[in-house]
Amino acid sequence: MSQEKKYDDPYIGYTEEPRFSEDGGLMSWTVKLKEHELEDMLKKYITAKNDKGHGGNAYLTLRMSKAGKAFSTIYDPNSEGAKQKRAAKQNVESSELDF
Repeated sequence: MSQEKKYDDPYIGYTEEPRFSEDGGLMSWTVKLKEHELEDMLKKYITAKNDKGHGGNAYLTLRMSKAGKAFSTIYDPNSEGAKQKRAAKQNVESSELDF
């Protein structure tokens, strides 16, 4: 039975097409976010802060689809994929022996 891959970055839409320099190098991409999208990010996708105040971040990733279209995703720290990665990392850290 095959395992279904669990992702930690929900799709949030296509970005504007990338801009290239005269020599063909990638210059920039633009992501346009509406006010309600930013509010959703603050409610759903901000990472937790630790006792030192670290955290509270939102991670956007710009990508190109297989069809060559630009799109962006946001890291979801509450997704099943992210939870599995954190659990696996804790298992590795707890199983390491200190010498």
